[in-house]
This record gives sequence, C-alpha cells and structure tokens, in this order.
Amino acid sequence: MGTAVVASVVLFLAMLVFAEIGYRVGRIQDPEGLQIGVGAIEGAVLALLGLILAFTFSSASSRLEVRRQLVVREANAIGTAYLRLDVIPPAEQAPLRQLFRQYLDARLAIYEQLGHPAATEAAMKKAEQLQREIWSKAEASTHGQLTSLVVLPAMNEMIDITTARTVALRTRTPDLIVYLMFGLAMLSAMVAGYGISPAKRRNLLMTVVFSMATSITVYTVMDLDNPQSGLIRLISAEQALSQLRGAIK
Repeated sequence: MGTAVVASVVLFLAMLVFAEIGYRVGRIQDPEGLQIGVGAIEGAVLALLGLILAFTFSSASSRLEVRRQLVVREANAIGTAYLRLDVIPPAEQAPLRQLFRQYLDARLAIYEQLGHPAATEAAMKKAEQLQREIWSKAEASTHGQLTSLVVLPAMNEMIDITTARTVALRTRTPDLIVYLMFGLAMLSAMVAGYGISPAKRRNLLMTVVFSMATSITVYTVMDLDNPQSGLIRLISAEQALSQLRGAIK
C-alpha cells in the first residue's frame, strides 16, 4: 500500500475522531452562550482549508504536466542526437549507436525502478557514465570538423535534459504544506463537529462525506507528486522513450 493511501486513510480516521471531539465538547458547553459566532469561525477555517487544498492541487498538477513534457523533450533530444550520428564517419558510428542503445536502457531503468532507491541510483550512475562515454567519442569523432557544430549541440541538449528531469522528479509539495493540509483538515473537522453539537441528533453521514472528500483530495495531491507509484502515472508519456528504444535496435 502506497504512502499516499496510508496517509489519506489515517487522515480520514483522524478527521472522524476530531469531529467527534468537537461534537462532544460542544455538547458539554452551553449552546446558547458559546455557540454564538461559531459559524463565522467555522466558515473561515473551512475557507482556509479549501484555499490550501486548491493551491496544493494546482501546484502538483502543474508539476505533473512539466514532468510529462520533459519526458517527451528527452525522447526528442535523444532521437535527434541519434540521427545526427549519420554525419560522423561511418567507422565511428557503430560504437556510438551501441552506446546510445545502452544509454536508453539505463534511462528507462531509472524510471522503471523508482520504487527501489538502490537500483535507481545504480541506473543513474550508469547513465551518467554512458553520457561521458558518448560525449567523449562524439567529440573525438568530430574534432576539427564542421560536423561538430551539428553533433555536439544535440548531444549537449540530450545530456542537459536529464538534469531537468531529475530535478522535476524530486520536486514535490513541501513537507510544511503537507503538514498544514493535515492540520487544517483535522481542525476543520473538529470545528464542524462543534458547530453541529446543538442538534438533537448528529448527522453522521455528512461528517463521513466531509472527511472522505477531504481525504480523497489530499490523496490526489500526494499521488500527483508520485507519478511512478500511485494511480496517476506517466506511462503514456514514457512510452515515447520505449518506442524510441524499439526504433534504434
């Protein structure tokens, strides 16, 4: 079970507990005295929760789109650099094409094994080593020739895009914002429970619906930040790399 799922289930249960705490505290207090003004406070807390959820959802969604675009850009950059090998002397092409195939395998392995840190780190190191080998051989093959103006910039773009992908992959919602979401969700549940305490019978269904809706939204935000392990994936975008690998066999 993923971290986002566990965190969302815990949040759901915690909101039910805090709603019950608020309800019981409200039942103990004098409803005609202390309940005055609770509606305004409840509205303010719920509005703040809604604002934070909207902000984090929008940010996480934007980061997912950036990651998707970077996958396509990397596939295009590698494909372009591979095609530029045609201008290199024929005797030098075969070793470079083999290095490209190995490099693509290493890049694909990075994203296929994100759930295994050791394997991911090994694949990243291998890809970096292959980058250096590709650059070194390409530079030697085009040294002093005009073809270097065609080949090397494409290689440089191919290498640079990997840094952008790594940064985008590691950029997530700050922990402080996540803690704030959880804290406001539980506080909102408690205030809501306190607000309905004067009623003769509690509306348990609405409490469950509110808690579930908030928990699902928080899960979605966290899932957007983990496109390799949740329900939201980059599979369609990463197929571009897989298709490119199939094309350069």
